[in-house]
Amino acid sequence: MLVGFLILLLLTVDGESSEKVCSYQDVLNYMNLSKSNELFFMTRPVKDHKQATQVSLEVLLYAILDVREIDQMFIPYVWIIASWQNQHIGWKPDDFCGIKTVSLPFEVLWKPDITIEEMTEKDKAPPSPLLTIHSNGLVSIQNDQVLVSTCRMHVYKFPFDIQSCNLTFKSVVHSVDEIQLVHNVHSSEDTHTMMRTQYEWLFINMTVTNKTVNMFGLKQDVLIYTITMKRRSVLYIVNFMLPILFFLGLDMASFMISDSGGEKLGFQVTVLLAVTVMQLILNDILPSSSDRIPLIVIYCIGIFGLMMLSLLETILVLYLIAKDSQDSDMDKEDNSKQDKATCKGDKKKWTACICDVSTDETPNEQLKDSRSQLTEESQAFEKLSDELREVVKALTLLLNNRMEGGKPSYWTRVTKTINKVFFIFYVIAAGVFLLC
Repeated sequence: MLVGFLILLLLTVDGESSEKVCSYQDVLNYMNLSKSNELFFMTRPVKDHKQATQVSLEVLLYAILDVREIDQMFIPYVWIIASWQNQHIGWKPDDFCGIKTVSLPFEVLWKPDITIEEMTEKDKAPPSPLLTIHSNGLVSIQNDQVLVSTCRMHVYKFPFDIQSCNLTFKSVVHSVDEIQLVHNVHSSEDTHTMMRTQYEWLFINMTVTNKTVNMFGLKQDVLIYTITMKRRSVLYIVNFMLPILFFLGLDMASFMISDSGGEKLGFQVTVLLAVTVMQLILNDILPSSSDRIPLIVIYCIGIFGLMMLSLLETILVLYLIAKDSQDSDMDKEDNSKQDKATCKGDKKKWTACICDVSTDETPNEQLKDSRSQLTEESQAFEKLSDELREVVKALTLLLNNRMEGGKPSYWTRVTKTINKVFFIFYVIAAGVFLLC
């Protein structure tokens, strides 16, 4: 009876003890882990100061939120998982009912001072308030961050460009002998499955480079994540490149407009102003710090130059047509002056013929002579009137032939030749330029 009671008492004590060690607080008490113990959060968690702490980094790209070409900014949404070994903590899961991990506040343990060199603004999202401790002493922390970082943009092939932006992780004050950065090999593979939203940019791949650099006389371990992405160019083709190409087609179609009026000149000026507006829009997109002139800028300038040449050709043609009309007006004035002078000379001749009579003759003789002279003059007038009628008919016929499409004047023929030659040159130059 006494033996059974002792056995029951031992079982009860064992049950109470097993329930006691199955809490997270017992694990913390076992490791003597608390905020008042400065051993855990003040210094690097190694037993020998010559031993370096290896920090394993895993970066998962969740979304590419924005790429600002004009500001040279890259804004990704990433998940950063860092883990390191703390040699001052650890326990056996079997002693604590199989507890393998414990979550603690962020401020309890020491954390590596890892920073991103390209980051220009502090992350506005709140950091993770907890970190995870594993039974083998491994400490891990996970943060979701919206990184506003700098990125050198190469926009030579805009909008068909491929950009590569770096995220460089390094310690702020620790050398390579104290902190070593190690890359988790599964990061780039997991990124393809983690991508949810890509917006304007398509994710291609992410590569990792680990190297040691000399910063102000201090050798540090650096981990560089290079994110490669491709721009969606369809929107720029439809909203920018095609309208400029349509404007070029309209400028070619302006050769079908008659040069006699000013409609062609006004039409070409309007199309040229439209291309200028498109260039102003492009200037607000592309950065001014580009090393090479982007191809799309050459595209706009080339089309603008072709349209300007077309406008200058139209101005030259209108000038020649105006000169031709001025010359024809001057010819008409000269002809009218010659006709007036001829009429005046004839009148004088006729008057002299009538008045040239000898005073020595008798009145009867003078009368006979005057009658015969008048008869001769009347016959001469009839012949002259017949000749004038023939001249008027010839002039009328010539004028009608010219009005009905006869031989044009000199400058009109020159303008037609200029139009034909320039149109052929314009089409060939535009085709070669667009192909190149």
